[in-house]
Amino acid sequence: CNTMAGSTFTGADGLLKVFEDEGADVMFGFPGSSVIPIYDKLYHRMAEGKIRHILPRHEQGAVHAADGYARSTGKVGVCMATSGPGAMNLVTGLATAYMDSVPIVAITGQVKTHAIGKDAFQEADTVGVTMPITKHNYLLKSACDLPDVVREAFYIARSGRPGPVLIDVPFDVSAAECTWTDRKLGAIPGYNPPTQGDPELVRQAAQMINGSTRPILYVGGGVVSSGASELVRQLAAKANVYVVHTLLAKGVIPETDELSMGMPGM
Repeated sequence: CNTMAGSTFTGADGLLKVFEDEGADVMFGFPGSSVIPIYDKLYHRMAEGKIRHILPRHEQGAVHAADGYARSTGKVGVCMATSGPGAMNLVTGLATAYMDSVPIVAITGQVKTHAIGKDAFQEADTVGVTMPITKHNYLLKSACDLPDVVREAFYIARSGRPGPVLIDVPFDVSAAECTWTDRKLGAIPGYNPPTQGDPELVRQAAQMINGSTRPILYVGGGVVSSGASELVRQLAAKANVYVVHTLLAKGVIPETDELSMGMPGM
């Protein structure tokens, strides 16, 4: 960032620069007219080997691929689609990531700011449609806001209970120029995800297990995403408690283990 301080950049440049800073070196995307300014800048970064772009055959493939990438690597998955139908094709994948707590940053193109709300060609209320199925989303109005918003998006996506974050970028915002200012992401007002378990709830859970005659641990996907699988196995063995698991917690405990009762169903 320091090498860019005081220099002029486009919104697309700022977006991709923060991608690099965040370690997002793989993007799954499908081009379209509203994201052409971003793809113009992406082309040069691809040529320099700074980022790898993977082209699916459909936007839904891009978001599902980003979801799978995040699950398998532990990193934030990144995908991009154009405005209107392109953005709408991300909905199923965003809902999947939201329900399964998978960190994704999705970039969607949008019509020019002066055309928003006027039924312009390939316009859709992407923020309104995706609000129930994203952890947070943004509609950008200024290129100068893009770097900070992208930093926030990665932080929100991966912190606390992970999930997808969407950034809707109008064509003129990604093409507009602004002066780069070095910043470090500070606290986000109103967003304070817990980082430690509640000691009182842990104590209550221990009492309930100890006071039960036939306790069962019902293990969910949060055990996997938080890296607590070994701790759960130790708890089950120490307390001699049977374990059942959800679909997303498959593998937390071997199904050949004498304490495993498998998955009870959907």
